[in-house]
Amino acid sequence: MKKLELHFDNQLQGEFELKKLNLLLVFQVNCPGCFSYALPFYNKLYNEFNSEISFLALSTVFEDFDKNTLENTKELIERGTLVGETKKFMKDQGFDKLPYSLDFPIAMDKISIDSPEDIEKVINGFSETNFNFHQLSKAERINVRNRIVDYIKSLDKVALTFTLNQLRGTPSFVLFNSEYEILNDWFGHVSYDEIANELKQFV
Repeated sequence: MKKLELHFDNQLQGEFELKKLNLLLVFQVNCPGCFSYALPFYNKLYNEFNSEISFLALSTVFEDFDKNTLENTKELIERGTLVGETKKFMKDQGFDKLPYSLDFPIAMDKISIDSPEDIEKVINGFSETNFNFHQLSKAERINVRNRIVDYIKSLDKVALTFTLNQLRGTPSFVLFNSEYEILNDWFGHVSYDEIANELKQFV
């Protein structure tokens, strides 16, 4: 069973406590879809299930590096400040600030790869998802690893959780157990009922 790679340095609100069942929401502050439906119903899920399930919302970045930042995530939590496309979307809805509370623990994805250990994690993570990697010759494996390193170096920044799990974008939801084994995951516009019904099967 595939395991979740969860990495964060900055826990910005609340405290994530690993439980038998855990639900992760990965979002960007410059992501209108995250704010129009994902975060509001994550609130609802949290308020319904937090006595049995642990919740964590992880702010990440895979684009718009000037907007999806630690500082803007802090401003969102502390003052409801919106940025970029999210700000435009909410303004069109008649809101200058975030119009609802964020009740759950929030952390910031570990950004940038600043150690050889982190680089090796990303290389191994990408390699493991290539089911033929271990069947390649030594020369071919070296070539693949070099291409991965070149790709990493081409990025302005790297969000470790987002990159290692090769998430498709935001919002992404990941349901996992106390061993970090992924039980289910969802990407994009998913209904509250779909995730709630899945959680009810476990609790």
